[in-house]
Amino acid sequence: MRFCLCFVAMAALCLAADPQTITLEGKLTVRAGQPATLETAAHQVVQLDGDAPTRKVLGDARLNGFEIQAKGHYTEPGRFQIDPMHTRSMLVKKDGHLKMVTYWCDVCSIRAYTPGPCVCCQQETVLDLRDPDAK
Repeated sequence: MRFCLCFVAMAALCLAADPQTITLEGKLTVRAGQPATLETAAHQVVQLDGDAPTRKVLGDARLNGFEIQAKGHYTEPGRFQIDPMHTRSMLVKKDGHLKMVTYWCDVCSIRAYTPGPCVCCQQETVLDLRDPDAK
């Protein structure tokens, strides 16, 4: 009996594979109190979501209007789940180049990957778009 249960559990795990990752590109819209959306070149509006750090970045009004590239998967029609932030799943276009979203504290020289006050001095961090290959 245990063998059968183990076999069924393993089969279920194999069938429950992660959804295939796709890349969406379009214009980001950030509005206070509403989920962020992306409008594709085909004028399709998609609601964006992600892990907690991604949601913080998606709520940053300084990114409103940027062209972005997001990797993830659809959870249902019109809703797109961006892959976790640590996978560099969301990039913005600036001057024709893809950039990683980071935040910088000029006082402490500390880089963060979500908006908000510096972890050291509590001054507000500055949006700092960086080359994804920069160290």
